[in-house]
Amino acid sequence: MMVSNFPDNVKLVTTTRFFDENNRSCLIESGYDNFNLALHVGDNAVQVNNNRELLVDKYHLPAKPKFLQQTHSDICLEASSVQCLGDAVVTREKGVVCCVMTADCLPIFASNKSGTQVGVAHAGWQGIVNGIIESFVAKFDGQELLVHFGPAISQANFAVGQEVYDEFIAKDKSLAQAFIAVNDKYKLDIYQAARIILKGLGVNSITGGDQCTFAQKDKYFSYRRDGNQSGRMAHLIWLE
Repeated sequence: MMVSNFPDNVKLVTTTRFFDENNRSCLIESGYDNFNLALHVGDNAVQVNNNRELLVDKYHLPAKPKFLQQTHSDICLEASSVQCLGDAVVTREKGVVCCVMTADCLPIFASNKSGTQVGVAHAGWQGIVNGIIESFVAKFDGQELLVHFGPAISQANFAVGQEVYDEFIAKDKSLAQAFIAVNDKYKLDIYQAARIILKGLGVNSITGGDQCTFAQKDKYFSYRRDGNQSGRMAHLIWLE
């Protein structure tokens, strides 16, 4: 379980590259390793489905999570929805597991202060520009919102082009604070960009944001580091 500022009845998990953290002998250069949870990245489907079954037992999940079809959209779903196309999910139901997957993008966990509503969002740079954070926050009930950032790529390892910078500035000029110009590129602090947007929405209780999926190869998948054969971590939250 992760350490956060959430109520005690809120449980959240981020998986790693390894099913067994004490046995990392499986580390390989392909990027999949032994606990990839994504079916859309070219990994062996039988192994991935087996990993999804192991996920439930390993973390004592109260139910199987519903895996979304993520498209860097602004769509936030209720966990009870029959739809799967979206980039964030929320619930008020106990024992229902909300889930997104990432491999550099920012997972944003959220809970209201009373611990009666939770959710998680997949916020890559495209999703941030498209408004996923705003859609996610809007799904909550107006109580004080608590947020925890799961692992994402750090600014030091996240170079983007002028076009990405321009899209952020067109969205909100204050997002310029999340960039550092380096030669003909910009280094994007995706954590800082999310903080700026969240604080603009009145969310001030934010923890996490100190990990780097790219640099921490012994722990996390990273699309920018491993390429098309990168696996995906799952980020899970539920109410007990």
